[in-house]
Amino acid sequence: MQPPRAIIRRSSESWALQSALERHGLGPVVGVDEAGRGACAGPLAVAACILRPNDAARFEGLTDSKLLSPEERERLATVVLRRAVDHCVVLVDPAEVDRRGVHAANIDGMRRAVARLGVRPGYVLTDGFPVSGFGVPSLAVPKGDLAAACVAAASILAKTTRDRLMTELHGRRPEYGFDLHKGYSTPTHTAALAEHGPSPDHRYSFVNVSRLTAHPARLAAGRAADSWDGSVGHNDEDDLAGFDPDEVDVVDPMADAEAEGGEGP
Repeated sequence: MQPPRAIIRRSSESWALQSALERHGLGPVVGVDEAGRGACAGPLAVAACILRPNDAARFEGLTDSKLLSPEERERLATVVLRRAVDHCVVLVDPAEVDRRGVHAANIDGMRRAVARLGVRPGYVLTDGFPVSGFGVPSLAVPKGDLAAACVAAASILAKTTRDRLMTELHGRRPEYGFDLHKGYSTPTHTAALAEHGPSPDHRYSFVNVSRLTAHPARLAAGRAADSWDGSVGHNDEDDLAGFDPDEVDVVDPMADAEAEGGEGP
């Protein structure tokens, strides 16, 4: 189902699409986005967020999380958590990313995030590509984290949640520098991988990780011990039974890297 034709006023900017859907009785509108898709370590974080209609004045500076400084992201995350009608953040462990492939894991994470909202949405907006299986109509929005405020809010929740987890992981595995690169394939991370080898928190379906060992399945025990805390979102049972390292999707992190992965503050 596509939204009915509506006049979208330029002045309303990123709130225009949500407002048009709400005016035609298709709300609440939920935005969905992820962080960590291009990282070769750490979980994939997927967020769903419903914002109040006509609440734009409370969200000055709201945009794609990758365009914001860490301080601005944290400030806006606080506003989103305080003002949102509902939100949910789901964490997808590296083991699940390896079993299913990053795209399939991402899609399922989006469905789970929407399903776990306490408020049933009337319409779902996704960033960039279409996703089915929400149980309500959905629409893929090109550059959705720039074009739709609720998608931008979801991107901020996903990014700040994941960044905090990667900073915490640095305390357990300081040799990789996760606090700097957040698991992306930067020169610092590449050098650490070459020196120390992959950890249980790395994604063995990524070529820069898999080429460093011939036996990624050996990490099953370590991953079970180090599984991510599900208090932020959801942590599936970390079971590698039936995992065949020769059948996983092989991902080139340089081809699939996100702009958010650079080192810096």
